[in-house]
Amino acid sequence: QVQLVESGGGLVQAGGSLRLSCAGSERTFSSYAVAWFRQAPGKEREFVAAIRWSGDITYYLDSVKGRFTISRDNGKNTVYLQMNDLKPGDTAVYYCAASSTTAWGMFKPNYGYWGQGTQVTVSS
Repeated sequence: QVQLVESGGGLVQAGGSLRLSCAGSERTFSSYAVAWFRQAPGKEREFVAAIRWSGDITYYLDSVKGRFTISRDNGKNTVYLQMNDLKPGDTAVYYCAASSTTAWGMFKPNYGYWGQGTQVTVSS
């Protein structure tokens, strides 16, 4: 059973950048679709971005398009989320999730594996 470990969160000023990483514990991780979700205090966990196992198809939340980029390095069993031009509204705990089935995209139930999350705080 694959385990996911996120890293790269932190405190940044508005307009700054962070790169989150999601490392999978098993080689099978490279065959899974992976997504990033986020959850702000008092809010539902929401979809941010997703990438197909091959890296050739990606989806984004409208509000992060043009600012965030999801990518993966299957040789390193790692998926990245490059976040640029960060805004206070991006403040949340960011979670990595993986799907071992053909169902993926922006729906939480499609993902059977979840990491513990990493905090991103954007100050104004």
